[in-house]
Amino acid sequence: MDDENLPGPGPGSVARPRARRHDPERRERILAACLDVIAEAGVAGTSHRRVAAAADVPLGSMTYHFAGMDDLLREALTRFSRSVSERFEARMAGVHDAEGARRATVDLIMCDTLQDQRELVLTQELYTLAARDPSYRTVTNAWMAASRAALERHFDPLTARLVDALIEGLTLHRALDTEPHDRATVVEALERITGA
Repeated sequence: MDDENLPGPGPGSVARPRARRHDPERRERILAACLDVIAEAGVAGTSHRRVAAAADVPLGSMTYHFAGMDDLLREALTRFSRSVSERFEARMAGVHDAEGARRATVDLIMCDTLQDQRELVLTQELYTLAARDPSYRTVTNAWMAASRAALERHFDPLTARLVDALIEGLTLHRALDTEPHDRATVVEALERITGA
């Protein structure tokens, strides 16, 4: 007997609830979409409705997975900052001396940080949010601490802090400058800071 010819629920029987759509990646899609929306529209232009549309999920999924907009923004930006920190950590992991650390840092600045417009925008949006809302400074402080820890394998703590500030400053300059940055300038700046 095919489904069309099956008898319907009889008197006193309970209709089966509709099966929920199995979508184990939904939460991850929402977080990724949130970052895309921030990169496109800024934090100020990010809403549950825009993120739900970008993630192709029902609007109700937003409140199911996240307590509110602040919860969503915090988790998305935390994941973004961790991904950048992990990439930096990976670059520094194969380095065995200060010279290698300088080369890896130049590559990080020139190839990772300064070449990806989306990441530049996300970084500036996070900085602005943290400047306005001190509760987001836990995200930026954790990011800076991870960067410094990777640098401190090869440089003393003060030098690591100065190199980290150089990276942050160059990121800001790249986001605002109209001219491309020169690798030789970055190399010289690192050599001056690290006393090479």
